[in-house]
Amino acid sequence: MELTVAPNPFFWAADDWEALYQDLTAAPVERVVLGELVCSKRLPFYQDRIPKVIESLQAAGKQVVLTSLALVTLKRERKLTAQLADLGLEVEVNDLTALAQLPRDLAFSVGPLVNVYNESTLRWLAARGATRISLPPELPLASVAVLARAGADCGVAVEVWGHGRVPLAISGRCYHARLHGRTKDNCQFACEEDADGLEVRTLEDQPFLTMNGVQTLSDRYACADYQIETLQGAGVSALRLSPQSSGFPDLCGLYRDRIEGRLAMGELAQRLQHKAPGLRLSDGFLTGESGADWSGTSR
Repeated sequence: MELTVAPNPFFWAADDWEALYQDLTAAPVERVVLGELVCSKRLPFYQDRIPKVIESLQAAGKQVVLTSLALVTLKRERKLTAQLADLGLEVEVNDLTALAQLPRDLAFSVGPLVNVYNESTLRWLAARGATRISLPPELPLASVAVLARAGADCGVAVEVWGHGRVPLAISGRCYHARLHGRTKDNCQFACEEDADGLEVRTLEDQPFLTMNGVQTLSDRYACADYQIETLQGAGVSALRLSPQSSGFPDLCGLYRDRIEGRLAMGELAQRLQHKAPGLRLSDGFLTGESGADWSGTSR
């Protein structure tokens, strides 16, 4: 089973953004997805670093993929999407409108923000040229197994969300800007103050969601520790790990050790929670219960 690094969903300083990917050159991952997924206004701050990062990752033997935006709404964003093909790399589509902007012969994969919920959708994307599909993180194990079999029949690799705050929604409005009394067009990049997103709490002061500019994420970090053997048996090709601001290369190493059997079931989660006391984990979407449920609490 491979490990894929998802595009960084957060807005970091360019030096921090580049440092993450330089660290990943030595991490035990096979694929790295680069680029701006959430907000096109962030891209100019690190865009000039992308070619250097691509070169470093490829020299380290990693497959490098470019992501499309999750929500393409402006003419300049359509132009940016079309320009993804210029680097000659595989493109990960996270908004189906991107397909109209990309050459028909360009290799592409499908990210978890595209709703691939059934075999018909998977087969249509395979016929269109998709070589890999990262399934939406809210699918239960039974559905994952069905889609993994359909992917095997079509020659399409199927990937599952392995770790990180779960992407729940994308909006045309910017929550960070609104919180600071600003408009989206004059946000002043308020989201850069929250390297892993801003926690949203209920009126009862309970953790609930996380906001990241125009994106809504889960409060808990999804963790596939207790489900890895089941996912392997179902024919899942890869786990997707979403970047975080602290200890991410080490996290990648823990998942590699878990996949290879050097860590027992549950040990990965224990190590993560030891490093970050109070870390809230979940795997409820996979088990078919509430998305915030966690298998570790019943063991």
